[in-house]
Amino acid sequence: MEAPPDNDVLWARALHFTHHDGSPALQGVSVGVREGEILAVSGPRGSGKTTLLRCLSGMVRPQDGEVWFNSVPVHTMGPLKRERLRRDRFGWIDPAPVLVPELNAWENAALPLMLRGTGRRRAKTAAMEWLDRLDVGGRAARRRPHELRQAERQRVCIARALAVAPAVLFADEPTAPLHRADRAHVLRTLTTAARSHGITVLLATSDARTAALADRTVALLDGRRVRTVHLPPVAETADATGTPGIPGAEGRAACSLSA
Repeated sequence: MEAPPDNDVLWARALHFTHHDGSPALQGVSVGVREGEILAVSGPRGSGKTTLLRCLSGMVRPQDGEVWFNSVPVHTMGPLKRERLRRDRFGWIDPAPVLVPELNAWENAALPLMLRGTGRRRAKTAAMEWLDRLDVGGRAARRRPHELRQAERQRVCIARALAVAPAVLFADEPTAPLHRADRAHVLRTLTTAARSHGITVLLATSDARTAALADRTVALLDGRRVRTVHLPPVAETADATGTPGIPGAEGRAACSLSA
C-alpha cells in the first residue's frame, strides 16, 4: 500500500465505484488535495463528481482503491469511524437544502456543533456569525425552514457547514438553488472563509465560472479524469420560488482523456 504525499491533506488512488444498477461511476480516478487548497471537480451531469466527493469524505467506500486523510487510511475504516470523521473533521453542502423542519434557522446551523458537545450559547454565536455573513441573520435566523425562501434555506445549510470550522469542506453544487446574484455572494463568502480559516474545499460544479474561482480544477467525464472538459454556457432556469437559478441540464461536453 503506497503512502500518500506528506503535503496532501486528501489523497486517493485508483478509485472504482459502481452504482447498484451496474453502471460505473468512477473508473480508476486518482487525485491529491493540498491543505488549504480550493479544488474544483468539474464535469457535466453524470460524470462522477458527487461520487468522488462521497468517496473522499468517507460517506461511501469505493469498491477498489485507496482514500487517505492526513495519512490515515479512510478506505479501511468501519462505518462508525468514518461517521465520526465526517462529524468531527468534515463539512458537507448538498445541492439542495436539507434542514430539520422543527428547528429554526440558527438552531439548524448550530446543530452539528451541539452534537459535538458545544454549549448552546457558544454554538449559537458561531452559527449567527455565519448566518449574518450569508444574509440570513436577524429575524430570518429565528424562522423555521418552511418560512424561508429556498435560497435562504440553502444559505442556512452553507452556514451550518462553515460553523463547525471543518478541516475539509465538501461542496456538491452548493449554489444550485440560488439565482445569479446569490451565487456570486455565496461563492465569495465560501472562498474568502476557506482562505482566511485555512479550510480545504472540494467543490463539485458543472459551471465553468464557478470552477474558475478555485486554485485548481480536476475534470471528470464518464467516471474518468480528463485533461479538459468544455462546459456549455449556463442557461438560467427558475427555482421553486420563481427565482432564476442554475441550469437543470447540461449540454454535451468536449474533452480529451488524461494520460
